[in-house]
Amino acid sequence: MNGLDNPVIERNELDVRPSADAMLARIRGDDPASGGRGRLRIYLGMAPGVGKTYRMLEEAHRRVERGTDLVVGYVEAHGRPLTAALLDGLEVVPRARVEHRGIVIEEMDTDALIARAPIVAIVDELAHTNVPGSRRDKRWEDVETIRDAGIHVISTCNVQHLESVAAAVATITGAPVNERLPDEVLTAADEVELVDMSPRALRQRMKHGNVYPPERAAVALEGFFSEGNLTALRELALRFTARWVDEQLGVIAIDAGAGAGGRYDLVAERTLVVIDGSQGARLALRRGARLASALRGSLLGLVVETAAGGGPSFDDSRDLRENLDYAADLGAQIARIEASDLASGIVEAVRTRRATRVVLAAAPAPRGLARLGRRSLIEELLERLPGIELHVVPAAERPER
Repeated sequence: MNGLDNPVIERNELDVRPSADAMLARIRGDDPASGGRGRLRIYLGMAPGVGKTYRMLEEAHRRVERGTDLVVGYVEAHGRPLTAALLDGLEVVPRARVEHRGIVIEEMDTDALIARAPIVAIVDELAHTNVPGSRRDKRWEDVETIRDAGIHVISTCNVQHLESVAAAVATITGAPVNERLPDEVLTAADEVELVDMSPRALRQRMKHGNVYPPERAAVALEGFFSEGNLTALRELALRFTARWVDEQLGVIAIDAGAGAGGRYDLVAERTLVVIDGSQGARLALRRGARLASALRGSLLGLVVETAAGGGPSFDDSRDLRENLDYAADLGAQIARIEASDLASGIVEAVRTRRATRVVLAAAPAPRGLARLGRRSLIEELLERLPGIELHVVPAAERPER
């Protein structure tokens, strides 16, 4: 004990807890012990001040009024009186006090929250890093522990904290993103609600003192909260939410038995490019990237590994690796699948990834007797994927200027 209300929390080597990697495996559904867990609902925003915590607390009051047993595990009002006022009437779990370098810092008391055993817990700032000496390093790990106890969690997050975009955000805004959240935590959430606001409206809120004190707001408006930065962050938030919704729609389509060409495929455009080690594949990637950009859709790169001919071999040639790097530079998501032949691999990928068009390089035409009684890859794909656009790129194109 350290004389405080709560003991200083220390790590105990004999106290076996799941690691962050184990928690991520649970989130991805790879852990059979993940059944019966609490649900996760996240309010996502482009930047501080858009109203995520306010909306979360409004929902908390609605649930309490309906009779839901709900507690606040952690909420940070950041000195905003309207947000702080919404804490009135809600049960708040007292915070744990953790000593670090002679300073006592308050963190969420996860153990006390679990012992209280509510139906729903409110936990702000999902990407928060806990003070050294806390039982878990990250708040999202606390949330996963709470969900393991069967408690539903409502939380908040800003898009810049996502691991996949944090580096880009740092480059755009010139401000480092120190607290990061694995994308899987959000992509696997049961519900994600975007709290949207135009950059101009958010800047007006700041000027009126509704986000930061006036002296801090003036500096922020010239830096991180410039209109250009906020516009870029808003686009990132919108794209992530659209991708999350699209993935949820994919689950619904699979559950409904809707394959390629089904009614849900009309919602989002997905361009799938077949990749091997040829120069033609690079040209196909270029064509596919242009199509995806023009249609504001996603770009998928596919490598089909076949045991005997018809597609890229199992060994990764340098040319194939270079083409995969090129695909990544174009923003493509890469998938590698095994199949008996190239056509079957493409058909499987189109159906599982719900692609709306396929781009591939033209294969050399067979010569002599090899042409007799043998359908080409293009003919087979046209027959097996009747509802899919097929784009065949010549093996050689005019050089682009």
